Order: sequence, then structure tokens, then C-alpha cells
Amino acid sequence: MNKEDELLKLYGLEPDISYRETLQKLLNDEIDNDDYKDNEYLKTLCIMLFSIGQVEDTQLVWRAKRKSSDAGIYIDVQLLCGAGLESTIEFLDNLNNDIAKEQIEYLKKCEETDFKDFSKTEVINNYKQYYGI
Repeated sequence: MNKEDELLKLYGLEPDISYRETLQKLLNDEIDNDDYKDNEYLKTLCIMLFSIGQVEDTQLVWRAKRKSSDAGIYIDVQLLCGAGLESTIEFLDNLNNDIAKEQIEYLKKCEETDFKDFSKTEVINNYKQYYGI
């Protein structure tokens, strides 16, 4: 059983919010791991946090997406917006720092293509198919 299957077995693709801190820690650990080789594991953790839908997790998912050029491609932009695009941009705007501004700029560039008809439910359903759930 690979690491993603273990995660899915323990927490499910749509984990309860009570697992949020655990998932945040796992994602932080993987981001900080210089020897990581598994973008699938990073992506799965990001999907789980997206599913929980807390706007504050957007920065952690952004860090994962920025870990490497491969991770940047592998982790879909929609995963930055578990609380919705507008709420995420508003949250980041209120932070008023350079990283948040960079993320807002990125989201706005992607808005017309990647967020056209955005539906969190549809994104989750697509990942359910992806993982065969």
C-alpha cells in the first residue's frame, strides 16, 4: 500500500475537520522534506485540505504548489480555493504581504480558464474518480 492509499484509508478523501491539524502537519513535513520524491502524496494532502475548505489552508497548499516546478504542475490551482475563489482572494488581500499578493496575482491569471464554472463538489467528484472511490 502506498502513502496515498494509507492517507485515504485513514482519513478519506473528504476528511472530517477534526483531522485538519494532522493533515496540515503531514503536509508541512512533506514540504520541508528535502528528499521527497512523491508529488502524488503532496497532491493528496492538498486535496484533503481543499475538501475541508478552510480558507487559511490556502497558504499551505500554495507552499506545496511552489515546492518544485513539478509540484507546481501536479497540484491543481483549484486546490488553493477550498473555501471558494472569492473568499480566498479576500482572505489573501487582508493579509497584505508579498506572498499573498503573488498568490492573488496567480489566481486572477487563472480565473477565466481554471475557475470558469468552478464547483467544489465537481472538483471533489473528479478526484473521487481519479482515486477510484
